[in-house]
Amino acid sequence: MRRIVIWSASTLGALLVLLSYSTSTGRAATHINSPAVAGAAPAAGATTGSAGSSGAGTTYTGDVMSTQWGPVQVQITVSGGRVTSADAVQVPTGNPRDEQINGYAVPVYESETVTAQSADIDAVSGATVTWQGYTGSLQSALDEAGL
Repeated sequence: MRRIVIWSASTLGALLVLLSYSTSTGRAATHINSPAVAGAAPAAGATTGSAGSSGAGTTYTGDVMSTQWGPVQVQITVSGGRVTSADAVQVPTGNPRDEQINGYAVPVYESETVTAQSADIDAVSGATVTWQGYTGSLQSALDEAGL
C-alpha cells in the first residue's frame, strides 16, 4: 500500500511539472542594439531592406524575417566593401527564455558576421530559430549592399 501511495504521488508530481512547463508562445519583438532564419519567410507587411549613410560607412537594413517565435531583422554597416558591424534591430522577446537565448546568441552572430563577411555563420546551440531569421535578414542586407 505504501508503494502505491508513493508511486501515485510521484506520478502526480511529474504530471504537474510537465503541465506547468511554460513554452514560448509570445510573438512580441523589441528593438535592440545588438544582432539574430535561413528559409524563413518575410513577416506580413514587412518592408524590404533599406540603406542609409553614416560617417563610418553605409548601413543596410535587411528584410524582417518571420519566425515561429517572432520577427528578426538585421542591420549591417559597410565601409570599403567590408562589413564593419552587424546589429539585430529586432529579435524575439516574447518571454524570459527568448531574452536569455538571444542575449548570448545574438552577440555571437554579430561577431561571426563581421569575421565571415557573409551569411555563412554557424548556429549557436539552442538558438536555431533565431539563427534562421538572423541569416535570412542578414542575406537580404548583404544583397542590398551588393556583397
